[in-house]
Amino acid sequence: MMTQVGFLPDETSSFVGRRAELARLDTALATRRMTTLIGPGGVGKTRLAVRAARAAADRYPDGAWWADLSPLYDDALLLPTVSDAVGLADHTLRMPVEALCEWLSDKRLLLVLDSAEHLRGPCSHLLAELITTSPGLTVLVTSRQPLDTRGEHVVRIQPLPVDGAPDALRLFEDRLRAADPNADLEAPGDRAAAADICRRLEGIPLAIELAAAGIGRHTVAQLATRIGTRFDAPVDAEDLTASRLDLLADDSLWPRRHRTLRTTIGWSHELCTPLERLLWARLTVLRTDFDEATAREVCTGGPLTPDAVDRALQGLVAQSVVQWDGTRYRMLDTLREYGRMWLTELGEERAAADRHARSFLGLARRAHDGWTGPDQISWYHRISDTHLDLCAALDHLLAHDVTAAQEMAGLVGFFWACCGHLSEARGYAQRALGAGPVEGAHLTRLQWVLGVAALLQGDFATAEKYGALCTATALYDRDDDGMLGATYLSGLTQLMTGEPAAALEAAERVLRMTEPGRAEGEPGSSGEGVSGEPGASRPYGGSGEAGEPELSGWPGVPGASGEPGGPGESGEPGGPGESGEPGGSGESAHRLRCRLITVFALTALGRLTESLPAATALRRSCERGGEYWTRSYADYQLALIALLQGRPEDSAAHARDMLAGKHRLRDSFGIALGLDILAAAIAAQGAGAQAARVYGTGHAYWRMVGHPQRGTPELGAVRENCELQARAAVGDEAYQRAFERGQADNAEVGLAAALQSGLQP
Repeated sequence: MMTQVGFLPDETSSFVGRRAELARLDTALATRRMTTLIGPGGVGKTRLAVRAARAAADRYPDGAWWADLSPLYDDALLLPTVSDAVGLADHTLRMPVEALCEWLSDKRLLLVLDSAEHLRGPCSHLLAELITTSPGLTVLVTSRQPLDTRGEHVVRIQPLPVDGAPDALRLFEDRLRAADPNADLEAPGDRAAAADICRRLEGIPLAIELAAAGIGRHTVAQLATRIGTRFDAPVDAEDLTASRLDLLADDSLWPRRHRTLRTTIGWSHELCTPLERLLWARLTVLRTDFDEATAREVCTGGPLTPDAVDRALQGLVAQSVVQWDGTRYRMLDTLREYGRMWLTELGEERAAADRHARSFLGLARRAHDGWTGPDQISWYHRISDTHLDLCAALDHLLAHDVTAAQEMAGLVGFFWACCGHLSEARGYAQRALGAGPVEGAHLTRLQWVLGVAALLQGDFATAEKYGALCTATALYDRDDDGMLGATYLSGLTQLMTGEPAAALEAAERVLRMTEPGRAEGEPGSSGEGVSGEPGASRPYGGSGEAGEPELSGWPGVPGASGEPGGPGESGEPGGPGESGEPGGSGESAHRLRCRLITVFALTALGRLTESLPAATALRRSCERGGEYWTRSYADYQLALIALLQGRPEDSAAHARDMLAGKHRLRDSFGIALGLDILAAAIAAQGAGAQAARVYGTGHAYWRMVGHPQRGTPELGAVRENCELQARAAVGDEAYQRAFERGQADNAEVGLAAALQSGLQP
């Protein structure tokens, strides 16, 4: 859940006891830079860390942030996971650790790394760098062992007391009632039997919770007897009816002094039906939270039919093996370890990994197909939230099915670029290209992903190179959609490097060449270009005089190109039947993006009487199909056009529409652009302090993506004029105070303030 600033996991069940431990942790967090909370699996480290972090969160102006390391199967994923956790979406070519150190250098925040024991070395090295370069950083780690980092303060957590304190018994009773609200310990002998169970389980919280979940099949007294029998019986390695966990586990993973938990998990396993046990094992290939559909895709096979998966999943939830938060399922790390050992024992590791990879390749295909539909935002979030599973699937496919890996890397690359995972998008695309021969649409997509990722990182030479390669491949394959994508990549590169005329000429030509319904050799309809001469077409109407000025001289001259006019006061097209609106709701994502290039280029060339109807038509096409990504950039262009035409109120409204869309997509780069244009619109209305604060929040977002202010060259004039107008309105001192306030605000808080409509004194 979002704390006032930051993110900490929800607590979905009652918290019992631990007052002394909480007090020790509170003192440690107040006095130490790095604290590691250590203890055996199942002892409650995660719950205690959540509670301690929430209690201390108000001390950290930049928030308390949580990174769950338990799903990480490769230390290469550590840096991206920690960067995601603290809100950094770096768009630069810097080393990721350098970007993270710079991002945290002036922050006062609490970072919690949960379940670090399998990454002790990499975590130790990373935290040593972060603590050295970030004087306001406090770190809390949970692990089964210390990280041995210099300056580390260790707090050891023990099981709940079972003699002389009611905590363990209270936990048992709470979990009993959570499973069955009518259950209690009022029957004769029940309370004594429950106390005996807690003693047998040595006060280990996870063991107590698993035992309480088994009550549905026994009375409390029967449960106490059964547990007593299990714990008193010696383990015979020759007896295959004994608890198999004892036979599978070794003492390095499950130390003998913690055999109680091992035996309890084995006992819970025996209470499961055979199909529930099989599902338990197969679910362990999933790295992230999952839903029923994913469980069916990944785990169906042999005796586990889709319906059997559903039933077994509910059985595992009832026994607290799998947790359900109302929308998604997850498995605790300790229980996942046990399931993995069973998966190995069953000889199903490769088959499970194959099913997992097929499932997430299917997810990538569905997300790609649904990008321009009404579920775009849902698909975007699904790709973002399953990032670790997608990485695992790609790694498996690169080793075992290169063609599928090449397809998948091309499909998810644009999503990852938008999510800020530029290094992964670029890295996997390069690995896929180098893994074996590739041709056709898969090759075009991989080249396109590499080019877009390079462009967003500011590597324009590489972006230009892959734009040319992508164009050549698409032309050779006569791939219209690939050609549109290549033109978007090359056009955006040209826009960023100050060549809008070249971008416009290419985009108009390719839009005509690929127009839906065009017969072979037909030059294209008047909807997207009325002239076959390069550079002479006017795709959406308007006068477009050749002598219209460029925007480099814009500061202080609102409306330099084109005056308000037309059907409405704003000068924007009136009704839905307005002429010059090409395409329709079925346009491909690449076609919409290519139309976006024409809008950007027309605006950059000062041809606002053309870019205005073009942007409005593009926005309508996106809106009909439920597309948000391109639509929000159309809103951005409408905001810029309105500002240049001297309509700052309209500009601010369009900028807020853009920001709302980019926020839904978690697009930090787009939000930074939108805040800059909103600040300029507010400044043009004379609200200097408000503009300065919004501008400061924009700078915070630019830092989040690792760049100074970016964008097409004409934005430099817009930003310069924004600052001049705001300073003139309120004076230099008031401007600086408001700007620094916006820069210091938590980014989400600053964005929420910016989205409030109306001027503020």
